[in-house]
Order: sequence, then structure tokens, then C-alpha cells
Amino acid sequence: MATSLGTSSTRPFGKARCSMTVQPELVTILREWVQVAEEDIRNAEHTLTLQEGCPLRTVCFHAQQCAEKYLKALLTLRAVPFPKTHDLAELLHLFPPGLQLNLPLEDVDRLTDYAMETRYPSFQGVPSRDEAEQAVETARRVRQAARALLPPEALTG
Repeated sequence: MATSLGTSSTRPFGKARCSMTVQPELVTILREWVQVAEEDIRNAEHTLTLQEGCPLRTVCFHAQQCAEKYLKALLTLRAVPFPKTHDLAELLHLFPPGLQLNLPLEDVDRLTDYAMETRYPSFQGVPSRDEAEQAVETARRVRQAARALLPPEALTG
């Protein structure tokens, strides 16, 4: 589990949308990342609407997956190789200058924890509804920031 990203408690995120010409093959790959990320956020949001018996672990897992896939889409856009990892802080450390996320480290770490601890039995208990709602909100912030930086043609299809 990552506990810090440099000396700051947040990472700034570049505001300019991608202005480079993107090859059609890359657009196809980016669309795939976006599509699976969108499926994850829809799954998390829809599942969270259940009042009784809501599988909160599932909500948190899909929120983490959405954020992870959007980060990997941005790294793919910039041709930055990345390892097989669910660690969002590790992915953020790979971002080139000018492509950084403004997200509290505790939110990054918490989402990273949900990648594994929600998939298997745990003696740490089930996330609360508040924690699940916070996970979805964090995923939405990552989604919004990433979509602002991805080329528009990667967001359709």
C-alpha cells in the first residue's frame, strides 16, 4: 500500500485536453480502456442504489477498477509503460510532468486497498455505505479528470 506521493498530499492534474493527433490504432485501444472503466463506474453507481443488502465490497471494487483503468488509459495515451498493478499511487508515479492527478493521498490509498481486500474474505469487515459512497466519488473525480485529458474520439464508440 502506498502512503505518499512526494512531499505534497495531493498531485496536480494538467488541465489541457489532449491536443496531439492520435493514431486510429491508439484511439481503438483508448476506447477499450474507457469502455471497461465506464462499465465499472456504472456497476458501482447502480449497485449503490440498492438500499437493503447492497454488496458494498462490490461497489468499492468497481470504483477502484474505474479509477485504475482511467489512469492506465492516460498512461497508454502518453506511451508510458506500466506494470500489472492495482496500486493507483504506483501508476500516478509513472505520470510524466504535466499529467498529474489532484487527489488526496488517503483517497488513492483507500481505493487501492479495495482492489484486493474486497475480493476475498476479510477480517477487517465490510466497507460502510459512507466508505462506498466516498469510493464512488473518488472514482468519479478520477474519471472526470481523465476524460478531460483524453482525446474526444476515444470517449465515443
